Amino acid sequence: MPHDSLAEEFSDAMRSLEDSDAEYAPQLVDLLLSKARKFRASDVHLVPEQNGLKMQWRIDGVLHHVTSFAGDVCPRIVARLKVMAGLLTYRTDVPQEGRIASSGSNAEQMAGEVRVTTFPTLFGEKAAVRLFADSDHYQRLNELGLPDDIENAMGHLLQATSGVILLTGPSGSGKTTTVYACLRELVRLHGDGKGLMSLEDPIEVVVPGVTQSQVRPHVGFDLATGIKSMMRQDPDVIMIGEIRDPETAECAFQAALTGHLVLTTFHAGSAVEAVTRLLDMGIEPYLLSSTLRAVVCQRLLRKTCPECYDQTASRITPEGIPNPKKSADNFPDDGSLAIRCRTCGDIRYHGRFVTAELLDPNRTEISQALLERVDANRLESIAKECGTVTLHHRAGEAVQKGQTYPEEVFRVLGRSV
Repeated sequence: MPHDSLAEEFSDAMRSLEDSDAEYAPQLVDLLLSKARKFRASDVHLVPEQNGLKMQWRIDGVLHHVTSFAGDVCPRIVARLKVMAGLLTYRTDVPQEGRIASSGSNAEQMAGEVRVTTFPTLFGEKAAVRLFADSDHYQRLNELGLPDDIENAMGHLLQATSGVILLTGPSGSGKTTTVYACLRELVRLHGDGKGLMSLEDPIEVVVPGVTQSQVRPHVGFDLATGIKSMMRQDPDVIMIGEIRDPETAECAFQAALTGHLVLTTFHAGSAVEAVTRLLDMGIEPYLLSSTLRAVVCQRLLRKTCPECYDQTASRITPEGIPNPKKSADNFPDDGSLAIRCRTCGDIRYHGRFVTAELLDPNRTEISQALLERVDANRLESIAKECGTVTLHHRAGEAVQKGQTYPEEVFRVLGRSV
């Protein structure tokens, strides 16, 4: 549903701009970026339509329509973003990707990393702007809000001298944030005493103390090639942005086998699924069993709004699905059930928290199961018998504590609690 508060505030702010001004497009782009930051948006989507440009903001993982633009300002908005990101304004027929440096007069408005991507569509270029959390947030492992047992386990795992620590989850689950926090923790622990290198596509955040590189596939510098060359640079720790193909996976595990600690991310729905997918990609069971230190799978769940939680809890059915007659998305016209919460804008959520599960392949039962290539269901059963607390179980506990709603768990995990 539309987030009324942000839509109204953005419309009010736009009235202060003069569309006949030569600087209208730059001012409008500065405005939308600063307002998106204010409302905690992680992404800004500028979607071309037949008669204009639709703007949506992703807040706490959910898209909200903010406003629509019409007229010749539409291509000017995208063009301005391309200029700021150092992209080619005259190429509208190919996807492009760049970063906006947070410096100069716009530094206050755009604190933190900003990434811009464009994509050609039927009605023009679509632009997506990723607004990373500013440098004052989520610096360390103890600031992420991970479950205590997983936070403690990660602290011990980072002291290892070899092996693979795998961070998994779908897009937008906070994997990269966790990996960067791990790198900062290693810098804090070892300073210049260990060589830390990363290979990323793209570099999303600059981490002082880490030698960071970005792949360039068009010149033959891809992830697999980069890992092989990086190993000759005598690093102690290697961070690989993401395992995307069998060759990169093989290189990552070979690097761990030769005495490097490897941190990397991988798209998978659960820790068990990550392991079985690696087996399907051709990674030998003995290699997984001997080098994989841990698999952490995480998700971000929206938090219940502290101001209106008690008043809206009754809108959820016992099955964990929003009541169609009482849902916050269906306020009656007479306003009798409307709360008009200033904190969350009547969407019942404010902010997100991380929940996670950790699979320890070093447990004898799990290691043996890997060598025997048992299927995912059997491996999950064995993991539970060994004490693994699953994402679903932790999400259920979060609902019982009032941290989130059952339908949010269903939205994120696809299962009811």
